Amino acid sequence: MKRTVIRIDEAFCNGCGNCIDGCHEGALQLIDGKAVMISDLYCDGLGTCIGECPVGAIAFEEREAAPYDEEAVMERLAPKGEAVLIAHLRHLHEHNEHKWVAQGLDCLKKRGIHVDPKKIGITSESSGNCVSGSFRPDTAGRNEPLACGCPGTMAREIRWPQAGFAAAPAPNAAPYGELRCSELRQFPVQLHLLNPQAGFLRDADLLLAADCTAFACGDFHNRFLRGKSLAIACPKLDSNTQTYVGKLTEMIDGAKINTLTVLVMEVPCCRGLVQIARQAREKARRHIPVKTVVLSAGGEVIDDQWI
Repeated sequence: MKRTVIRIDEAFCNGCGNCIDGCHEGALQLIDGKAVMISDLYCDGLGTCIGECPVGAIAFEEREAAPYDEEAVMERLAPKGEAVLIAHLRHLHEHNEHKWVAQGLDCLKKRGIHVDPKKIGITSESSGNCVSGSFRPDTAGRNEPLACGCPGTMAREIRWPQAGFAAAPAPNAAPYGELRCSELRQFPVQLHLLNPQAGFLRDADLLLAADCTAFACGDFHNRFLRGKSLAIACPKLDSNTQTYVGKLTEMIDGAKINTLTVLVMEVPCCRGLVQIARQAREKARRHIPVKTVVLSAGGEVIDDQWI
């Protein structure tokens, strides 16, 4: 399967070993003075090790790789003791990879090992607040060091206390000057940067929006984004857009997204995004509903149909 993993440039690696300690899954080893990823199975693609590298020798890449295997990781980490297990599970929890946390705890339970959920940060539901017009989202790991050299590539969910994420019809746009909490529930949003295995994509309704649509539609958040995960792209200006077909296919088959809504402008070049969505659905093993919505330059819906 094609997914995001890390790549180590041995020419830059100085053998300091910082990334070895930073990789909770045990995917990295120091061999002949260089950091080496010993197996794709152990790489979760979340990039914690990148921030530990002082020389920038580690980066993300998207390539064919074996799926991440939480059970294999647990088999490897269990003999190392509770502290290592807690560090690994906390790392997954802070990135909202709840499915992997559950798999890990289940694997430990089968081995007769108990880990207190509170030690990995699982307590009562955390809450953000929206006070005095200042929006304060509860973001995963917000008090932790960023997981990579570029902050924008770290996958994380955003929880707004008043967003609701319900699928009910959205209200009209807020009156001028009235502040509203955002409906954005994850970051990053650029399709090029999205990891198809990110937790916020699993079983989600996905909005694939052309870059210009959010600026054309004054009620974009409430009308189109509410309750959905988001990917944005420009079929005309983005490079290597053929990779988008593979990413969307993996989201359909791997993340098992429920529906795909493609929001585009009326200009002809925007229809390329619809074509990408069609190709992804044709390549996917699962069949999901796909809707296209076309906006005028003034933000009015001029076409809305399931395809």
